[in-house]
Amino acid sequence: MNKKVILTLIGIIIGAVAGYLYYLNIGCESGTCAITSKPVNSTLYGGLMGGLIFNMFVKTPKKE
Repeated sequence: MNKKVILTLIGIIIGAVAGYLYYLNIGCESGTCAITSKPVNSTLYGGLMGGLIFNMFVKTPKKE
């Protein structure tokens, strides 16, 4: 696999775990928070953010 894909997948996994842990520890008990009121939303959002953040560290080759 490509180094860019592997790094992005690692970011998605770490972000998803962090999102779920955020839901467990902090979360929104009243249900009015769109992202943190459900574990699925929090996990998916964390995975998206983790993938985007880790994707920033991939160096692209310069075209000459």
